[in-house]
This record gives sequence, C-alpha cells and structure tokens, in this order.
Amino acid sequence: MPRFNCLRQLLPLLALICLLPACSSTPSYNPTVFPYEIEQQRIDTQNIRTVVIAHVNLGLPSRTYLEKEAPRIDTQVSAYLKENGYKVLPQREFEQRWNKAVRAYGDPVDPTTGKVNMKTFSQIMVNVRDEMRGLGLDAFVFTDLVELETAFSGGLQHLARWDGVTRKPGLQGPGDGVTADFDWNMLVAVASLQVSIYDMDLQRVFASRGGLDATEAIDTRSSSGRYIRRRQILENDSYIREGIELAFYPFIATDNWPGKP
Repeated sequence: MPRFNCLRQLLPLLALICLLPACSSTPSYNPTVFPYEIEQQRIDTQNIRTVVIAHVNLGLPSRTYLEKEAPRIDTQVSAYLKENGYKVLPQREFEQRWNKAVRAYGDPVDPTTGKVNMKTFSQIMVNVRDEMRGLGLDAFVFTDLVELETAFSGGLQHLARWDGVTRKPGLQGPGDGVTADFDWNMLVAVASLQVSIYDMDLQRVFASRGGLDATEAIDTRSSSGRYIRRRQILENDSYIREGIELAFYPFIATDNWPGKP
C-alpha cells in the first residue's frame, strides 16, 4: 500500500513532465533562414518609429498574380508594424508623391522589359523623400513579393523549406493523391516577402526575406505528374503572418525565429 500511495503522488508530476515538450513554443531549427543585413547602430541613432510602406517594388516588379495580392499583404505588414509600436503613415501619402515625381522624371520601370532604371528610381525617391520630410517620417519600407524555385523533399512528408519556412505540397484537381513515380525533384514555384528599409538619408538600414507559400500545386489530373499555378494565391493568413515575422527579424524581434540568433 505505501508503494501504491507513492506512485499515486508521483502521477501528477509525471503528467506535467510529459506535457512540457508540447507546451514549448521554441520553433524547429531551419537552416534556410535568409541572411539578413541590419545597421543596428544607425537604427538606434535615428530612432526609427514612423514609417511608410511603399506601393512599388524596390527591385523588379512582382509577377502579375503576386502583384494582385500586394495590397492585402501590405495591410498585414502595416498591422504588424503597428502591433510593435511603429506609426505607419497612410500609403497614399507615398503614392501621391511618387506619381507626381514619375510625371517629372518618367517611369523607372521599362514596360517592355520590366527592368528598373535605378538612376530614375533614385531621382524619384529623393523627390519623394524631400516632399515627405514634413510628415515626421523616419524610414521607407519596401515589401517586394518575390518568386523563387525549390523542391519538396523525397522523404515521407515531402516538405519544402526556403527562407525560414516549411511547407507541404498542395493538390489541385479532382484526385486526392499522386502517382508513386511522381518526380519530387521537380522544381516548384514558391513566394517570399522581401523587406528593405531605408532611412531619410536613403541609406539601407535593414534587408531580409521570409517565406510565404508555394504558388503552385500538384495537378492531380496529370498522369505524368506536374505542378500548376494555384487558383488561390497566398490565401493562408497564418503563413503570411509567419513570413512577415521572418522578413522583419531582427528589426522586430520574434520568438518564432527558427534560425540561430
């Protein structure tokens, strides 16, 4: 009987020990996290607190089907910045001044090639910066939606990892599986959020990238096996949130960082 009572007393403790790993919020290590660049001393010196999100890409224009999702992503980026104590000026303040400068200097994006004339881009940004000084602005935030290629692993779970995230393949079509000889080494298109922050001297103080989701799914109608573009792009809000947190780290700290500090 004493031995039984001792065991009964230990049961609650054993149950608690078993629950501890499940309660841990530490994310799994992911070696694909983007090698961010940050000028922390410059950020601290300038006390960046008021920002505006540019409606244009810093680099090449996004794919058309990604560009359509950009306003929705920017809305979530704005909410994330505000959650972390930043004041976010209305995007129209940037857009109005950008459009005005484009009329003066010309469009920096060549519509036939999609290439960006960085000299024209810089002239426009200097003009926009000068126009927005009176609004108390500290920095410009560029949020480019970029598309990359990766592959799902050949293991049992078939996971893809890029820019700090881990995603499973999606299916599109009437079926609910793939053939046994599906080529898992085939490259699939994926999207990431690329963040670049420039201060009022137009010096870059931060740059990084966070993975979002695959923009292609497995076509279950194909007997040979192939990927096709998803009908719904970047519809998972939790995936978007994860990508935003990764893209802004360590400009904004997060407990969900899966890389080495």
